[in-house]
Amino acid sequence: MKTLTDWLDHCERLHPKNIDMGLERVRSVAERMGLRFTCPVFTVAGTNGKGSTCAMLEAILGHAGYRTGVYTSPHLVHFEERLRLDGTPVAVDRLVEGFARVERARCEGASPVSLTYFEFSTLAILDVMARAELDVVVLEVGLGGRLDAVNIIDADCAVITSIDLDHMELLGPDRESIGYEKAGIMRTGRPVVVSDPAPPRSVLDRAREVDADLWRLGVDFNFSGDKQQWAWRGRDRRYAGLAYPALRGANQLINASGVLAALAALHDRLPVTAQAVRTGLSVVELPGRFQIVPGQPTLVLDVAHNPHSVSALAANLDAMGFFPVTHAVFGAMADKDLTVMFERVNPIIDRWYFTDLPTARAQSGAALEAQWRGLNTRKDTQAQAFADPVQALRAAVAAADPADRIVVFGSFYTVGGVLKDGVPRLDARHLNP
Repeated sequence: MKTLTDWLDHCERLHPKNIDMGLERVRSVAERMGLRFTCPVFTVAGTNGKGSTCAMLEAILGHAGYRTGVYTSPHLVHFEERLRLDGTPVAVDRLVEGFARVERARCEGASPVSLTYFEFSTLAILDVMARAELDVVVLEVGLGGRLDAVNIIDADCAVITSIDLDHMELLGPDRESIGYEKAGIMRTGRPVVVSDPAPPRSVLDRAREVDADLWRLGVDFNFSGDKQQWAWRGRDRRYAGLAYPALRGANQLINASGVLAALAALHDRLPVTAQAVRTGLSVVELPGRFQIVPGQPTLVLDVAHNPHSVSALAANLDAMGFFPVTHAVFGAMADKDLTVMFERVNPIIDRWYFTDLPTARAQSGAALEAQWRGLNTRKDTQAQAFADPVQALRAAVAAADPADRIVVFGSFYTVGGVLKDGVPRLDARHLNP
């Protein structure tokens, strides 16, 4: 019997590409496995906000008494984080059994079906979910939507969060092209919730083309709020006096509004009480999404890894109030629009700690530092490069005063790198004379 690590290594060797857009191969293996769900399925696509949307759906539905299964990707530290059953990461032995079933199915024919790492692992996770006797399933799209492996499952309700420029080499050069790919998760006659305040025309056109039941922010649902509370209204349902979601950040109200619209759209099949809504939103957790870790200095963890999410991070950091110095541990993939990312956050960052990451897709810390120096116009900043996120964080802590803050961002690998031994609790050198 192979271990989970063995299976993941096996998956990485099977296919010449990390990403191979298309559903024919993965669908053929799913059909051999008899893979299907009898419970309602939410599928969530978008550039940013997918993980938060999935977490809020999970929290509310869990507090409503439903058995939930949630698939998200990528993971921060351990692969089994990708599948949560009733809010808890799946047991490794169940994943191992799922991988074995995928392997048997893909090798059934005259010649084995070649699957990418993501396709193989997605099938294994879907198989475990299908056998878990769940009441509701929440699936986060890995990349795009139309040709993503998750899209072999027909969504009872599709949710499309923000749409912005990312993965342009695969999804297209502009928001219209990317929106068309995201809109591929829609199904005829079924609800689709679009929580992007200004969705591309391609998304709206696709909803009309397939005759989906479109729920659009600002038209079919909306929200309002003051400093103490917020309210939501939909077609035939309202919530008032809601506490703000436990997930921090200004963009979380938009995500929460989409969640409440999705729950309203499937209310006949999955009734949810107002109390479940209030409790779920008040306790929802999602590591690495503007996660503030108390300490001296304060630590902020955020997987922001494209211009849109880095802009949101910059706004959220600005809203935190005054800190004498902001230190940043930053590692990123080489294919990102790093120039725009630097431009948006550079006014806030005083000390940079660039880091290598453990993947061939990443830009080296030294290259990141060089690119930043070519753009930087501030005279009062400093930068260094490090071999890994832990070394970079240690250097930041050594240089920081207790009243400073340290932000770790740029990639799941960057945040996951500092979380691999648990959530750090920082004590600046001045506290340890």
